[in-house]
Amino acid sequence: MIDARVFDEIAESLGKLLPPGASELKNDFERNAKSAVQSALGNLDLVTREEFDVQAEVLRRTREKLEALEARVAVLESQSAD
Repeated sequence: MIDARVFDEIAESLGKLLPPGASELKNDFERNAKSAVQSALGNLDLVTREEFDVQAEVLRRTREKLEALEARVAVLESQSAD
């Protein structure tokens, strides 16, 4: 899960983009921006780094097996061609 401080930093950065005359709206804007960013990221179908690493390892092993099977099929095909 994303650290809540990240949302605070994003909201603060967006608040700094407001013109100087809108400083009284800054707190409301930052709160709404934080909520909007959290909501947008919450709607994404994201995985944790750990889940990603596990799936990358599964994919690596699957590729190795596929390469071994391809080599075996090539040998069998060459034997049947003889």
